Amino acid sequence: MKKFLLMAVAIIFSAATVFATTPHNGTMTADTAKKAKATKVIYTCPMHTDVVAYKPGKCPKPGCGMTLVKKSDLKKKSMKM
Repeated sequence: MKKFLLMAVAIIFSAATVFATTPHNGTMTADTAKKAKATKVIYTCPMHTDVVAYKPGKCPKPGCGMTLVKKSDLKKKSMKM
């Protein structure tokens, strides 16, 4: 009986330690949030919306050369009009 009680206490203690050390509060850490935001940024040309890039730069279409803007910024500007 002592072995069973000792084993049960050891299992409960181990489980409590595992759950206490891992964050389960539903929030992301700063590193995770930065990575998530970095991968979701899409840049596009205001004139040629078919141009898509994952980093800022200039439009590659001949004769254009406009600065690429974040796709979310483009939506906000069009809604204000």
